Amino acid sequence: MKPILATLLFLMVSACASPKATAGTIVVSIVADGNLLEVNLPAGSTVQAAVELAGIHMGELDRVEPAVYAVLTDGAQVQVRRRTERFEVESQVLPFVRQTIRNEGLPEGETRLLQAGSNGLEEISYRVLEEEGELISRQVFQRSVTLEPMPEIIMVGAQAAHSPLSLEGTLAYLSGGNAWIIEGNSANRRPVVVSGDLDGQVFTLSPDGRWLAYTRGLGEEETDFNGLWVVDLENPAAEPLDTGARNIVHFADWSPDPEVPVLAYSTVEPRPSPPGWQANNDLVLLTLSAAGRIVGRESLLTSNPGGLYGWWGSSFAWAPDGVHLAYARPDEVGLIDSREPGFEPLYSLTPYLTGSDWAWVPGVAWGSNSRTLYLVNHGSPIGFEEPGSSPVFDLVAVNWPGGAEIPMVGRTGMFAYPSASPVQILDSGEIAGQVAFLQALTPLKSELSAYRLMVMDRDGSNLRAIFPEAGDPGIGQAELSPPAWSPSAARLALVYRGDLWVVDVVSGSGQSLTGDGLTLAFDWKQ
Repeated sequence: MKPILATLLFLMVSACASPKATAGTIVVSIVADGNLLEVNLPAGSTVQAAVELAGIHMGELDRVEPAVYAVLTDGAQVQVRRRTERFEVESQVLPFVRQTIRNEGLPEGETRLLQAGSNGLEEISYRVLEEEGELISRQVFQRSVTLEPMPEIIMVGAQAAHSPLSLEGTLAYLSGGNAWIIEGNSANRRPVVVSGDLDGQVFTLSPDGRWLAYTRGLGEEETDFNGLWVVDLENPAAEPLDTGARNIVHFADWSPDPEVPVLAYSTVEPRPSPPGWQANNDLVLLTLSAAGRIVGRESLLTSNPGGLYGWWGSSFAWAPDGVHLAYARPDEVGLIDSREPGFEPLYSLTPYLTGSDWAWVPGVAWGSNSRTLYLVNHGSPIGFEEPGSSPVFDLVAVNWPGGAEIPMVGRTGMFAYPSASPVQILDSGEIAGQVAFLQALTPLKSELSAYRLMVMDRDGSNLRAIFPEAGDPGIGQAELSPPAWSPSAARLALVYRGDLWVVDVVSGSGQSLTGDGLTLAFDWKQ
């Protein structure tokens, strides 16, 4: 019996001993969760196979040394390192900034606090990664502004030396990224939007002067580059309304119908390459209630190619009847009936070859009868140049229906921007009207030329230059836009030398209403 007992004892001791390598196998030790395990594996096995054979669960963040794909040798050791992830949230104060606005309505040196500043609050989420209880990394995961800071706005007096000028209606202007209105006289002005980010792509008053529509930048973090906003000028406490419309470059304007505030606009799509967008050439009508709420949004025109050079975009102009709109493209001017939307070509143009990443679109303006369109035509070559390279641009009138062309003024320049006056009733009872436009000082180089302000009767007669005086610098390229008529058609507003000017139509005398040199846009309504 003794030999049998000795054999059993040997087998029991052998069973309790550590694994031993045999032919074609290896022994590997694994350190995990404070424990040491040894496993037998076929030669040529990987770390992944060893961990799985040991029954060790691996989390998504856990890692092993060597890497899971490494081939093991006999006696190798595998380290399983546990990683954990958690998030920490901290609050951080966003300090308010101080803004200074020059106001020509206050005496020089006088200051007023327009808006008290207040700090904002930002929540910062951190992703914390630990390995075996030791910190590996702590990185910002997300930022969110829970309370926007309000800038402190201080108004600083910069009253001009000239006497206050009596003004009718509402004259609005954009200066330094902020919107202002003047009512009654030039000394009576007030800021209506002080965000400092108005970009000037759109700046237009409703026919009754109650509503101001404008575009403002959205910041570098946004994929859209601007948005369309509306503010009620009759209510000083009214908050601006975000219409939700984005990426407005070429057009947004109020319907001439004063009964219901309707705003039409057209959009583009942002692009990384010049000019920075691809035009949709669409047309949308947005309707407001009397209380300033959006009550309707109607698509008149969906996105479309927009003719030749349609990537640049079309512009539009409301007819006084509040029903029709003119559309202007580099190769065509036509009509749109808002009741049955569609393109009705009226006048063909030879597209101007700019040789750059922009396209020329003719300026257009409706006559008071909604049957005459004043527009800039690209004229015929004067030499051996191609038609598309002709430097000639003429102001013409086109009658509708029919499309008959009436020459008005030759060689005005490409940026003539005609603007028809409100209806004037003469003592005789006759209905009269005038047309203002810009005339290039060097017409055959109008792309780079300075301009001067011209006025003529609606039939082209009584043509005269009224501003600036002969010998004075012309209106610069950065200041070119359609002049705005006063409600009585006695004066015109324009930007000159960076400031807002008002010019008397009869005498041609002008007066600057601002002095900071920052005026970018303007409008004048009843």
